[in-house]
Amino acid sequence: MKFKEILEMSTDELLTKKRDLRQESLHLRLQQQSGQLEQPSRLRLLRREVARVETVLTERNNKTAVKK
Repeated sequence: MKFKEILEMSTDELLTKKRDLRQESLHLRLQQQSGQLEQPSRLRLLRREVARVETVLTERNNKTAVKK
């Protein structure tokens, strides 16, 4: 997912996306431990996507904190 697409999502959608990505990451790590993981690069992509989502969420929280 592109950063621009993430910026266009609402905060609730971002929180849901973050939860889903972390859950998928957990499942992939379990597959990796059991030796069944077919795409190891997917773990790295998921970590980066979670970081992008968290960055946008943090920026939004900081903006609301400054307005108050």
